[in-house]
Amino acid sequence: MDEREALARIAATLPDAGDDAAVVGSTVITTDMLHDRTDFPAGTTRYTAGWRAVGASLSDVAAMGADATAAVAVYADVEFDPAALSAFVDGAADVCASVDARYVGGDLDRHSEFTTATTAIGETDDPVRRSGATSGEAVCVTGTLGRSAAAVELFDAAREADTADGSVRGADEEVASDRLDRANELFRFPPRVGAGRALAGHATAMMDSSDGLARSVHQLAEASDVGFALDRAAVPIDPAVDDVAGTAADRWRLATRFGEDFELVCTIPEAALERAVDRCPVDLTRIGSVVPADQGVTVGGDPLPDRGYTHGDVDEDA
Repeated sequence: MDEREALARIAATLPDAGDDAAVVGSTVITTDMLHDRTDFPAGTTRYTAGWRAVGASLSDVAAMGADATAAVAVYADVEFDPAALSAFVDGAADVCASVDARYVGGDLDRHSEFTTATTAIGETDDPVRRSGATSGEAVCVTGTLGRSAAAVELFDAAREADTADGSVRGADEEVASDRLDRANELFRFPPRVGAGRALAGHATAMMDSSDGLARSVHQLAEASDVGFALDRAAVPIDPAVDDVAGTAADRWRLATRFGEDFELVCTIPEAALERAVDRCPVDLTRIGSVVPADQGVTVGGDPLPDRGYTHGDVDEDA
């Protein structure tokens, strides 16, 4: 049973589950767990890990159209290195400050590998769920896609530059260092809390793209009982992807199926689209239209496979 099957079972008994965050009164709350082996490639700094871990939960708050208020985290590691712990807290505090929220602490524990579990809370009187899209609306995405995929490619390239004994020398050392710096920069994505708030009055359905654009539109389509017709050329792909993708197929895969970009994917009525674009503090790109459910999810007229990131499942297809 993979993550999606597990979530479906939980949602069958817990009516508040199923969106990016649970809503209790006017409070939204969400939690995420990340592990060293699966979520932080070799070369990820603890500052980046703190930023990314807490940012992932803040992104869920953003997807509900809520104001982010605070976050906490569990920090577990094989040992408590003072510099590493301090860097993690700095990253967590800085990503919270970037969206006018507060990082207010958490818990410490020992573990067989570096692991963090983060919880973020926010406030809204009118949450945007995944289930409100209707045929005829526009499908939009914030920012650009593929940052995280490009970062992982750079982390991998830096590791491959290592010599047989695990060290790097001379020019290779400088190249590896530059790649790691760039990879960490790309990995520190901006949570779209401001965009979520700006879109809350216009979007009929919304979620973040943590599982990849392709999977996200399938999840929105299922929740709203609609289909989507996407325009491949309109999908905004981050320039960093062009630096690491070897082919056009790689470029598309990295941008739409890798996931972990934490951009917002939403549906907006045609009449509200221009105002939504004007009010959104980041680029908001129309990538397609909502269509009746029997037309399925397509890109350029061809079926778009439901492929992306899922815990407990490895997608090997190119």
